[in-house]
Amino acid sequence: MHGGSSKQEGEGITNINVVPLIDICLVLLIIFMVTSPMVIQSGILVNSSTVTASHGKSTRNEAVQVKLTKKSIFINENKVENEKFPAVLKAALNENKKKLVMITCDRDVAHGRLVSVLDISKMQGAKTLAIMREAKKEKK
Repeated sequence: MHGGSSKQEGEGITNINVVPLIDICLVLLIIFMVTSPMVIQSGILVNSSTVTASHGKSTRNEAVQVKLTKKSIFINENKVENEKFPAVLKAALNENKKKLVMITCDRDVAHGRLVSVLDISKMQGAKTLAIMREAKKEKK
């Protein structure tokens, strides 16, 4: 007999200890509860409309127009170098009282490039973003 234990020496542990499992689950629950508000707040609201839409809240003249092609960027139909894009966009937004940016892009533009333009637009002071898309072609 060792220390008054009634178990025999060859017997193994047959009960599952669930306390560590519960501790880990609670820690993960707390981590998700803390990080979920941060994920929700990082979203960007984007208005989508067709290029030829005749109705809408804003006209093309009331917004800063950004056009993305595979190799270049245009702001209000003026070609801009990639390095100068944030500064030129900020200057254009300062002249625009609605702080609205309308972005159109070609189909061959990489998705990541469009997202970076959206991010830069928000960082330079755009209050509203609109992504313009081509009108659907009617089938004949």
